Amino acid sequence: MAETTEFKPQWASPPGATIIDILEQKGMSIEDFCSAMQTSERLASKIISGDAEIDARLAIKLENVLGGSAAFWLRREAQFRSDLQRLDEAVVEMEPKAWLSILPVRDITAFGWVERIADRALQAEALLRFFDTQSVQGWHNRYQRTVTAVAYRTSQTYESKLGALAAWLRQGEIEAEKIACSPWDREGLRLLIPKFRALTRVKDPAVFIPELQKLCASCGVAVVIVRAPAGCRASGATRFVSEAKAVIQLSFRYRSDDHFWFTLFHELGHLLLHDCSSIFLEDLDLIATHEEDEANDFAANTLVPPEYRAEMLRLPADHRVIMRFAKRIGVSHGIVVGQMQHLRVLAPNRLNALKVRYTWTAE
Repeated sequence: MAETTEFKPQWASPPGATIIDILEQKGMSIEDFCSAMQTSERLASKIISGDAEIDARLAIKLENVLGGSAAFWLRREAQFRSDLQRLDEAVVEMEPKAWLSILPVRDITAFGWVERIADRALQAEALLRFFDTQSVQGWHNRYQRTVTAVAYRTSQTYESKLGALAAWLRQGEIEAEKIACSPWDREGLRLLIPKFRALTRVKDPAVFIPELQKLCASCGVAVVIVRAPAGCRASGATRFVSEAKAVIQLSFRYRSDDHFWFTLFHELGHLLLHDCSSIFLEDLDLIATHEEDEANDFAANTLVPPEYRAEMLRLPADHRVIMRFAKRIGVSHGIVVGQMQHLRVLAPNRLNALKVRYTWTAE
């Protein structure tokens, strides 16, 4: 019997994975790290993701700030680059049919993104067209940076899900291409926040999603709703597809209004507060960063402004009281319940009937 080799994806771990571990052990934030390294947050992000190589000068700085010898950091960098080359060579030799094993083909075809084809070679060709690439190597090259940027702050088990993440992000790009947008306007987007808050009180997605998309498009942001395939745990993502157009991608993963709107405002926070030259992804497997904490604070403080926070924390577990409070501050009942549950002043199983629940029409 001829031997066959099953493709098992392995993803190179950049030195940033070690940096993140040490920062957590020392209780240092990304801001602390940047200050100690005397570098910008953008460069620090590139070092952590592996986009910027660690040379002798940076290795000495890392030794002084985090510990470990400069030689250790240079070896760590060399190992990462060697692993990347090895993975590139492995993908070159990979058969397109074997590539299917790392993709959620069943959901991709069930969701109508790609036609279901019995022949595996033809199915692989259809999926390469979906990803707008000519080869498995081209697919690897296109998504390796995203994979690396995400993987450095995830658990070690995350690698098995990266094909699903790539498929979800690609479908988001396809959906975003259909939305005509004005040029990117950060201040214009900021001025629309009150209108977004008002939309939280609209229960029907068929009503609020088109309005949300229209408002965001007027400021250069395409909002797309893409169901997550099996293996993709993402609830949201933010990135720029050009200098003039940003994309907010949402999965409706938790199917309740409090999670949906919190994720949306979290993504808006990234666009309003941060340099979005790389992708921001929301996923429970990801390790929190300073930017993620800032986006969380932005969402929480926008949905329930700080001047109402103390009052919310004193609210009794009474649906009438919470409904009156939510109406007074101008957000949905579910958002208030969700925030109270998150802050542990309300049990997770209490008053969930005040949340709006969503279902996919295909189910």
